Amino acid sequence: MTSYDDAVQRYFAAWNAGPDELEKAVAAAFTEDATYTDPLADVRGHAQLAAVVAGAREQFPGFVFRLLGSVDGHHALVRFGWELVAPDGSAPVAGFDVAALAEDGRITSVSGFLDRVPAV
Repeated sequence: MTSYDDAVQRYFAAWNAGPDELEKAVAAAFTEDATYTDPLADVRGHAQLAAVVAGAREQFPGFVFRLLGSVDGHHALVRFGWELVAPDGSAPVAGFDVAALAEDGRITSVSGFLDRVPAV
């Protein structure tokens, strides 16, 4: 397993963390001043990151974020696809993220893209 895989595993652990583990999981995955930007959010720091994750977990209870495809990286950049899987196995939401990594392997920034979203 590479440092890129490790960073992505910690990223998904944060997105899949329950309320009791969320703060610790965000701190393990992201630097203190990390940024996260996607079409629905533009936040900085652990508190705002945790709030975005908690909001997604509330909007999609029982769903799990998982890797879609393989992790690819070079230098301090990593890219990967993901999907949000419902309890019935369907995946109504999917996207693609590019993250920059600090020397300690934690994420300093994420640029996220939504490829599949449910119709409203």
